[in-house]
Amino acid sequence: MSKIVVKFGGSNLKSKNDLGKILNVIEQYKQQVIIVVSAFYGITDFLASRINQCLEERFDVNEIINDLRKKNEKIILENFEDIYLIRKTINQVDEVIVELEKFFLGIHYIKEIPEFLEDQILSSGEKISSIILHSLLESKGIRSELIFPEELPLITDGEFRNATVDFKASEKKVREKLSGSHTYVIPGFYGVSPSGKITLLGRGGSDYSAASIAKCVQADFLDIWKDVDGFMTGDPKLVENPVRLDKITYTEAAELAYFGAKILHPRTVEPLMEAHIPIRLFNINGILDNTQPVSYVNSEEVVMDGVVKSVTYSDEFCIIKLRGPGVGIKPGILAKVTGGLGKEKINISSVITSQIAINILLHNKDRSRALSVIKNIELPAVNEIITLDDISLIAVVGQGMLDNHGVAARIFSAIARQKINIKISSSGASQGVSYLVVDRENRTLAVREIHNEFFSN
Repeated sequence: MSKIVVKFGGSNLKSKNDLGKILNVIEQYKQQVIIVVSAFYGITDFLASRINQCLEERFDVNEIINDLRKKNEKIILENFEDIYLIRKTINQVDEVIVELEKFFLGIHYIKEIPEFLEDQILSSGEKISSIILHSLLESKGIRSELIFPEELPLITDGEFRNATVDFKASEKKVREKLSGSHTYVIPGFYGVSPSGKITLLGRGGSDYSAASIAKCVQADFLDIWKDVDGFMTGDPKLVENPVRLDKITYTEAAELAYFGAKILHPRTVEPLMEAHIPIRLFNINGILDNTQPVSYVNSEEVVMDGVVKSVTYSDEFCIIKLRGPGVGIKPGILAKVTGGLGKEKINISSVITSQIAINILLHNKDRSRALSVIKNIELPAVNEIITLDDISLIAVVGQGMLDNHGVAARIFSAIARQKINIKISSSGASQGVSYLVVDRENRTLAVREIHNEFFSN
């Protein structure tokens, strides 16, 4: 029997009407589907902020728990009619909330946030939303089974906060567990370590967990339902008349996601490329037709006129610049720095070097820790460490960019017309992307000008 994994994100779980929309989508499939669901909108942020509150002396766990109960009871009462089912669902959700209360109190007493406990708490939002969705399906006569990732089990490498699925350990068991002929509901965002501890798959990792399950069961498609029209040539909030991209490759989708497009989690394509499982993106606010996706992602390469397919940006990066007369030729400097950052699990997004400088591109959230690590490394050739914070990274994506002359020249000409200074640029790391760094105050103008250069006609 063919299988389709269907993923609903937090953007589909904002208002009281959203569960009804999801129900309509599921009924459309007219076959067994494997549903992977995110937490209700804002719940993960709510839990994250309350974790930090646990460290405060004047911490009130009852206020947090009551607030959480009210949020979920409101959702249940808005979507259910049967009194028995309302009570049953509230009780099931309350089992998760009672556990959370214990975790919050534990952090408060020990005045420390263990990694394993943080992952356990943050995974609770997905557990709650999956319980509610499963009950709703049952109330409408749709035969379904609720399965948590620890019951599959979806095994990871055991790294907290940003784990990777171990397919060798997971595939056979997951496929067997999901071999039935009815619909399954599974919380996204997390798996379990070999020792059974919950490990998150990175912030926004429900896409990645859905893709991993799709690979395990050898699904025909991974369908992701959003509240937007799929991939576009540019951000509709920034550029005029962006065009929807009907088809893009796995690598183009990955580059766009990595460099700022919020359509997919950057790791979503990893499990799917080798298995050649297409991603179909749908807009839940559009025409509900699961045969006509707004964007289709697979391995088929399509080079457009002008080559460029999309311009995206991110304000989430910073640059640490190591300066010195001979840093570019002094052996071992880069190895020491990358080794030190690696030990602290700080991801380096890019490194660009010259004779007098090493430029390290990384996420803003890692800036302080990275600076501390670098300053504690003995680097005699480095006489100055500079950070560039108020920057934006602009990525220009399109398969075949390196094989077609003039694309880079058009990008730089567009920027030059507006007299915008480029701090750093890079091409060649991938066949499908060139990126440049500008001051954040120039970001919007730069994105618009590049988009106009390639798509104004």
